Amino acid sequence: MPHDVDLIILLAVGFGLALIFGYIAARIRLPPLIGYLVAGIVISPNTPGIVGDIHLANQLAELGVMFLMFGVGMHFSLTDLMQVRRIALPGAVLQIAVATLLGIGVSMIWGWNFGSALVFGLSLSCASTVVLLKALGDRGLINSVNGKIAVGWLLVEDLVMVLVLVLLPATAVLLGGTAISGSDPNANIWMTLAVTLLKVAGFIAFMLIVGKRLVPWIMQIVARLGSRELFTLTVVAAAVSIAFGAYKVFGVSMALGAFFAGMVVKESDFSHRAEEETLPLREIFSILFFVSVGMLFDPMILVQQPWHVLAVVAIIMVGKTIAAMALVLFFRYPINTALTVGASLAQIGEFSFILATLGVSLHLLSLEGQNLILAGALISITLNSFVFSAIEPVQNWIRERSHLARLLERSGDPLSMLPDEVSQEYLRDQVVIVGHGEVGRRITKALMKQDIKVVIAEENREIVESLRDKGIAAVSGRATEAGVLIQAHIQHARLLVLSPMDILDIHKIVDIAKTLNPQIQVLVCAESKEEAEVIRRENIGQVYFAKEEMAINMTNHILNQIQIAHHQAPTH
Repeated sequence: MPHDVDLIILLAVGFGLALIFGYIAARIRLPPLIGYLVAGIVISPNTPGIVGDIHLANQLAELGVMFLMFGVGMHFSLTDLMQVRRIALPGAVLQIAVATLLGIGVSMIWGWNFGSALVFGLSLSCASTVVLLKALGDRGLINSVNGKIAVGWLLVEDLVMVLVLVLLPATAVLLGGTAISGSDPNANIWMTLAVTLLKVAGFIAFMLIVGKRLVPWIMQIVARLGSRELFTLTVVAAAVSIAFGAYKVFGVSMALGAFFAGMVVKESDFSHRAEEETLPLREIFSILFFVSVGMLFDPMILVQQPWHVLAVVAIIMVGKTIAAMALVLFFRYPINTALTVGASLAQIGEFSFILATLGVSLHLLSLEGQNLILAGALISITLNSFVFSAIEPVQNWIRERSHLARLLERSGDPLSMLPDEVSQEYLRDQVVIVGHGEVGRRITKALMKQDIKVVIAEENREIVESLRDKGIAAVSGRATEAGVLIQAHIQHARLLVLSPMDILDIHKIVDIAKTLNPQIQVLVCAESKEEAEVIRRENIGQVYFAKEEMAINMTNHILNQIQIAHHQAPTH
């Protein structure tokens, strides 16, 4: 009895090759995503050898898109975005506009129509969340100010791309493409757009009013049963059913549905558990998505259109990067922040693939355009780690040329100097606190309650502005730069308190502080036991390690309770 085993063959060969090429990519310090794309290229109809079923791959890719968007929704943090909103919101929107215009300009020179050029330009404007988080994580930058700006910037890009995915099918006919299946091609375009926006608004309202309460409630009920597989099934069912319901009931894209499903699951008290237990499944379908994208790629584009490919890579890695850096510097952030954000965005990824596939299905984008986008993604992701490695040498090169550094870092920044209202009398025997994260905030609050004078040195300009609005003395900049500590009047300070940060930065800051004020006392909050031991061994300052302090406090509390109980016990 014959069996249809096309799906099994696709999965077996696809996963096997993805494992092999993903492993090779990881060994040579590239994102495994590159390996998954290469695996797809190997079993593509465009290359000799094993050929996978492209139609089955496309269906699996749809599931992959849903789970990717579900993951984006679960990672979306409005709090993180609000912390860097003044740079991330305008910066991301302007950078998308610049990259899109570059893509439109180049493709129209090639003779493409405006609709194709627009989809092409938008596809080149959005960076990959997967690649960015891995690059920042490998360098320990996710929780740094630079990392938060880059992630916030990408969150805005993601939101813009979600909006594009919703609006593109409604405007396809106007742009020269074809209407989506089941819609009237002769319908008024503005009426179609208005109806689409109303449906989107209806879906968002439903999710915020009903979904936000219903999904966490169902998760809570299932969690009480203590069944791990039922809980995982609940989360997966929520992701898939909300995505399908969004498409079937509200007529919006399944990608938008999955994105909001991720957002409402994040609202649950069990969000961390949901993320942890669905991660393997989400990663499996993400791998299938990247394999299927690789199957669509025709490597001959590299031979047939080398100059076109080079132009695409230049837009992604030069045009986008320079635009992002210029915007960061315009907002008066230092060169290091500009270089980090620029490097973070010097690639494209999953949203570009999703947008290109949608463009082809709407007959807005040709297969040539899709292949150019895929080629640009492969090359830019491959080279992204080298771009990150170049940050420090480029920064040193700029710093060595003081005239160039002064030109790039705008002088006269009011936040880099303490306000005139801060008296010279205040700036004696003060406590200088570097970093205003969770630790810095708690220390500042406690000291100010005791009327102890405090000056904050913080990289995030928005935090500095907020502190000044509250009447707290604060200066903007990296404390590894002597000028920042000088502005905080470290030479007259009694104490220097360092929030958790990289050990190399701790060394630099303490060296500068002790050069300017040899008598200053240093207190350091260590991130790990190993770091605490290094600080003690090198006699950098008094060190505090969270778990160690917690154990000491709990032990003291236990001993106090035992002593109280002993004194209260009746004597015989």
